[in-house]
Amino acid sequence: MNKSKGNKKKGGNLWQRKYGVVFLPLLKEIKIIKYCFICLLCIMKTIIINSPKDLKKHQDECWIHIQWNCEINCSLLLEDLPQRLKIDWYLFIKAGGSIEAGWYIKAGGSIKAGGSIEAGWYIEAGGSIKAGEYIEAGGSIEAGWYIEAGWSIKAGGYIKAGGSIEAGWYIEAGGSIKAGEYIEAGGYIEAGDSYWVSAWLSITCKWTLSFWLRAYAGICTWREISEEEKTITCSKLENGTIEYGILKEIWEEEIEELTVEEVCKRLGKNIKIVKS
Repeated sequence: MNKSKGNKKKGGNLWQRKYGVVFLPLLKEIKIIKYCFICLLCIMKTIIINSPKDLKKHQDECWIHIQWNCEINCSLLLEDLPQRLKIDWYLFIKAGGSIEAGWYIKAGGSIKAGGSIEAGWYIEAGGSIKAGEYIEAGGSIEAGWYIEAGWSIKAGGYIKAGGSIEAGWYIEAGGSIKAGEYIEAGGYIEAGDSYWVSAWLSITCKWTLSFWLRAYAGICTWREISEEEKTITCSKLENGTIEYGILKEIWEEEIEELTVEEVCKRLGKNIKIVKS
């Protein structure tokens, strides 16, 4: 009996050795193909919203939930939206269009708007968040990839991105500011009381930099980085301590160009230009 059991066990192992090598990789390939097919379906199916009335089909009590991609071809304000908006995949708002929600805006993929993105509570995306104008939330703003705004990024809580955080004007948070890559603003960067600013690469702003605890720049661990990539550049450090990184303060004297008429108005006098 023991011998037969041993043979059976041996036979089972033989079958696995003989056929498992062929079928197991094939089963894995089938799973990968099935996953890719599901992803393709999700990419292909997009819900088009041409007016606020189109959202009513997806409304459930005080929130809207769309389980596919969503393309919005109009601006949506507080009176058009309930308190919460959730998109399982990608959210796109046409050029010039804006979206505003009383509570939160959440997408499993990316959020992209030609105008502004605004929420009373938080804005969250598994991918990136990008707005042609400003991004503003009463609470936090968080993205798995990058956060980018043509104007400003402002949050009552923290701002966090797996990639870079970039704004044409300013970046302001009531909490901390954290980026998996660089942080860059055309104006100032400001973090809240008892919070910090950290970036795996550089931190750059043309105006002032302000925070109340510490700043970390160039804390990248996945590759070697240059001194430039761990530099904190600003016109002036107003508050806080540079815990890690190289501080570089650049003072730029503003030169204002005026016509003769504008100079006369400023001085309240008539001016005659005389050659020396």
